[in-house]
Amino acid sequence: MKLGVTAVLVLVLHGLVLAPPTSAQDQQQGKAVYDSRCVICHGDQGDGRGLVGIVHRAQANGLVVTTYPRDFTAGVFKFRSTPSGTLPTGEDLMRIVTEGISRSGMPSHTDLSEAERRDVVEYIKTFSRRWEQDEPGEPIVIPSAPDYVGSAQSEERGAEVYRTMQCFQCHGDEGLGDGPASPTLQDSWGDNTVPFDFTSGPLKAGSTPAVIYRTFMTGLDGTPMPSYEEAMPDEQDRWDLVSFCLRLMSGAPASQ
Repeated sequence: MKLGVTAVLVLVLHGLVLAPPTSAQDQQQGKAVYDSRCVICHGDQGDGRGLVGIVHRAQANGLVVTTYPRDFTAGVFKFRSTPSGTLPTGEDLMRIVTEGISRSGMPSHTDLSEAERRDVVEYIKTFSRRWEQDEPGEPIVIPSAPDYVGSAQSEERGAEVYRTMQCFQCHGDEGLGDGPASPTLQDSWGDNTVPFDFTSGPLKAGSTPAVIYRTFMTGLDGTPMPSYEEAMPDEQDRWDLVSFCLRLMSGAPASQ
């Protein structure tokens, strides 16, 4: 079907012009990359049950926690730029494949060409029908961090937001991941999960103010960490909470 100039313009204005559909050859190339780099962890069915699983004992509550690689069949992803409950963008997946996930078994794949990385991203989508039924979410807008982020005043205000938003219920009063609710937490697959210990260092997705802000707004799908986009509409509250989390990550005590 041919489209006139006007029709094409309308599609562009509405953001509906998409990248060319993935060809069977692209998917086969993606499968080759997946079989050589990804299958050992994510499994030949993409369900995260490959040969490699990470088992460790949580220090905060003594639970034995098994951390599995991402289950692609569920179409649920923690690290996204899109709202909670929506699919990530292709660029979100490219970022993870390219950079890896720190403090996890997911390595960087910068040694692959961009074409290989894009092919394997498209192949990953074949494991879940969500990619056939849903479009990726619209990335949330992350404003520039205000100058006051990281200041003592912002940290103190953030400590109050931390209490008001009940963050301590999971993460604990000192951010150690030992809150009263922590022993009961499970992920979407029914496995025990441990809240993040802020004093242990950077988040898996990074620890710039923008990444911390994004985590609050998108949540971590598949885990008990919800989105606070609606519950915390005030921008200053958001950035003050970022300041407080940065203080916890620096090793400074929750209260000074």
